[in-house]
Amino acid sequence: MNIHALLVNRFSEALQKMGVENAPIPVSRSARPEFGEYQFNGAMALAKQLRKKPRDIADNIVEIVELDDVSSKLEVAGPGFINIHLSDEWLASQCEISLADPRLGIAESDEQNIVVDYSSPNLAKEMHVGHLRTTIIGDAVVKVLEFLGHKVIRQNHMGDWGTQFGMLLAHLSDKLQEEVAETALSDLEDFYREAKVRFDDEEGFADRAREYVVKLQGGDEKCLALWEKFIDVSITHSEEVYKKLNVSLTRNDIMGESAYNSDLANVIADLKSKGIAVEDQGAQVVFIPELADKEGNPAVYIVQKSGGGYLYATTDLAAMRYRSGKLNADRTLILTDARQALHFKQTEIVGRKAGFMLETQTYEHCPFGMMLGSDGKPFKTRTGGTVKLVELLDEAIERAGKLIAERDNDLSEDELNEVAYKVGIGAVKYADLSKNRTTDYMFNWDSMLSFEGNTAPYLQYAYTRVKSLFRKAGVDMASMPVDISLVEKQEHALAVLLLQFEEVISMVSREATPHILCTYLYDVASAFMTFYEACPMLKDGIEPTTRDSRLALSALVANTLEKGLTLLGIETLEKM
Repeated sequence: MNIHALLVNRFSEALQKMGVENAPIPVSRSARPEFGEYQFNGAMALAKQLRKKPRDIADNIVEIVELDDVSSKLEVAGPGFINIHLSDEWLASQCEISLADPRLGIAESDEQNIVVDYSSPNLAKEMHVGHLRTTIIGDAVVKVLEFLGHKVIRQNHMGDWGTQFGMLLAHLSDKLQEEVAETALSDLEDFYREAKVRFDDEEGFADRAREYVVKLQGGDEKCLALWEKFIDVSITHSEEVYKKLNVSLTRNDIMGESAYNSDLANVIADLKSKGIAVEDQGAQVVFIPELADKEGNPAVYIVQKSGGGYLYATTDLAAMRYRSGKLNADRTLILTDARQALHFKQTEIVGRKAGFMLETQTYEHCPFGMMLGSDGKPFKTRTGGTVKLVELLDEAIERAGKLIAERDNDLSEDELNEVAYKVGIGAVKYADLSKNRTTDYMFNWDSMLSFEGNTAPYLQYAYTRVKSLFRKAGVDMASMPVDISLVEKQEHALAVLLLQFEEVISMVSREATPHILCTYLYDVASAFMTFYEACPMLKDGIEPTTRDSRLALSALVANTLEKGLTLLGIETLEKM
């Protein structure tokens, strides 16, 4: 049930009856409960067109709009706002429908083909904390889009090509004379450092590395076999991180930079033939007047180096053409840090000029801010090094385990380990996902693992409280009666919130902003706690019908929390 969409539709029909066509329908949530749950604010904008006072127009709309089945009261306030008070009976009936539906009453959207480009680690190194945001934000967006019925094509644009691989393959070639690839590459960071030292200091090694680059780009069979072995072991490292993070990416989703290698020359040829790319100081360059500086000098976008080498720009244009043409993407979402915003803006302008996308296809760069340490600088180890992602996750699990062990619980060792894993991983993911993706955020162990406030442990605990309620009641949550009656204001407020789930999901899918879902789930959990305190269920003297109604509402809370957390890639627990 999308209450907002329903109200927009009803007010649109009312305006059509008044002879008003194509007018905006500004329906918004009310800021305060005494003004109802929603407001229609369109009367003021119609005053000039209808030559009437806004308040008179609002009175007219109230007479015409058909909301008797939905609202208990419509009232005109101020200069012409229409306050909409939703009826308890209608809310209760919608909650019953949601509770009986595995999809919680959320309709599927018109299916689109949507490409989501996220994670994209460099296979020359192990994944580090810099890959956390793109990976978990991208995966949450993917899960929401798929839940709404879209066909989502994951694209893990891994860095698996380029000059650095010559250095790495030369070093691997020597290592394989003494050990197998898996052993040699067991620590990619150490392997990379060893190769770099040899490249910088060992006589003749740099020349060998450059020869390997030429061989690799030329398709030499032995060199390609060596490269594939390196890539295979590197991907295994990434897979371990994805599994621990509860992220849905697999090997089948990898579309590395190398995948576009055969099309790069064609991209340049097309840009040149259309007069978009021109030679400048030996390089192939696109000048972009749309992004000119204050002096009027156009932005410079290099697509081929003077020596003939290709760049990220070339690969991203080839990727655009492949996704739009071969994959028929209606939308392309690319999740990278905000520092690449200009690059993707330039890429879109150039790609559209070249006809690599249709006008109807969107190209959406979804930038995110940085993860900062307590000093307000990019998150590093105490020695200033890069933090491996797998080590951060292991520490989260360890810290969560200690916190759970300190709390009063009756968990077995296996249960404690499961809780530690789900709480630790969930805490790291939620701390990130709950922040607006466009802003930087400060990493803090204490706040993210807290059982109070807007955190994963708080939401996971709220879910287990509902489950324990049913255990105490001796009632099976899945098969209980779903007759709901709303009497108390806390019941009403909770029901309204639960029925706004579809609005929230729709917004996340449009804007690629999981923090909106996080805020919503926190509001649901908080509203449940308020309801739980004010509306007893298991006390002596409570009427069976009242008890069952409140238990049914609680079941919908549990289902909503579980579905919302699952879409965020965070697991729930039966007990903590």
